[in-house]
Amino acid sequence: MPVTPDELCARLAASGIAFHRTDHPAVFTVAETAPHRDLMIGLQTKNLFLKDKKGRLFLVSARSDARIDLKRLHERIGASGRLSFGSAELLLEKLGVTPGSVTAFAVVNDRAGEVTMVLDAQLMTGEEVNFHPLVNTATLRVRRDDLLAFLRGTGHEPLIVDLPVPADGQSG
Repeated sequence: MPVTPDELCARLAASGIAFHRTDHPAVFTVAETAPHRDLMIGLQTKNLFLKDKKGRLFLVSARSDARIDLKRLHERIGASGRLSFGSAELLLEKLGVTPGSVTAFAVVNDRAGEVTMVLDAQLMTGEEVNFHPLVNTATLRVRRDDLLAFLRGTGHEPLIVDLPVPADGQSG
């Protein structure tokens, strides 16, 4: 069974990780978080669940305003060939979350260690960071170092990279 949001918060507290929780209406995209950002300090994030041609899985977390060249991302993270988005079924199976609730905290549900955690170097500036607590009706703010400790505590040593930026005119 996947970890629940309350169990996640209890695990953070038991690990000595301080967090601030902001509850809000369900949001499914970065754009939908805009009305709630005044309530939240720190860096906002976007999270992508991706797979490569060989079926390797990646969870990429970046600043919400990051433009990512998905055509070149595989080169930066050591994936086999271009990346595609993992299905909602695969996301639920491997990370225990649904679309709109993708979060770095979801690696807590990847007990088999099948997902590579990728963090954008621009997210690791020292500011506090915001991620959903496994549901899209709340946001948790944690310190960068506490996020790293949490990820490592789940057995997911994060790959921290400068994500490729698309040339002007490309979507990202």
